Amino acid sequence: MFFRAPSSRVVGSVWWLFSLIIISSYTANLAAVLTVENIIIPINDVHDLAYHPTIKFGTINSGTSRSFFELSNSPLFQDMWKKMSEDEETLLVDNATEGIKKVRSSKGKYAFLFESTTNEYANQRKPCNTMKVGENLDSKNYGVATPLGHKLRHKVTMGILRLHETGELNKMMQTWWYEKGQCSDKEGSSSIKALSLSNVAGVFYILIGGLLIAMLCALLEFVVKSVKDAKKYKVLVLFHTTEYHLM
Repeated sequence: MFFRAPSSRVVGSVWWLFSLIIISSYTANLAAVLTVENIIIPINDVHDLAYHPTIKFGTINSGTSRSFFELSNSPLFQDMWKKMSEDEETLLVDNATEGIKKVRSSKGKYAFLFESTTNEYANQRKPCNTMKVGENLDSKNYGVATPLGHKLRHKVTMGILRLHETGELNKMMQTWWYEKGQCSDKEGSSSIKALSLSNVAGVFYILIGGLLIAMLCALLEFVVKSVKDAKKYKVLVLFHTTEYHLM
């Protein structure tokens, strides 16, 4: 197929350019999806961890973390504590910092069990190579200690309850744990995002601009052809009033 008119050529050229850019963008995005590295998680919850043949696990060797497993009535947690207590020197650590370092140096062979708030905060710190797996094992709240009978006790209690009810505590955690974390998407992420209209808006601008140019060319072709026909048939064509002069 061959277009003789300039306006038709403009339309054809713009359309093929538009199609080429769209196909190229789609192909590039598809290639990124196919080549992205998928993270394979060998465990999904605490049950998988407890009976995994190769992954060891431990917790802090003091305080509530140890007491939770040591005094638990759950058969699952009792089994986990039995495994940890059999090798306390290797599996139990003195503090959360030591446990996090142990996880990062174990190459996926050690899991550290500790309180979720510190866990989620640590996952947002560089080198960004740790993650939380599964749901929380238990639910407890933090408290602010005051001297017995102190006048600040009631004010602090009501203030914390008000922040909790209005959602301010969750907002602050979202801000300081995630939005200001060192592993946020602002510094780059390996996740794949779909192309949005804003990503390809320029291509549509090219298409619309090309169509407008084609319309202008078509209008000029019509005017030129009308003038040629008028001369051929010896007819004077006016744009506002039409007059015929017989020779």
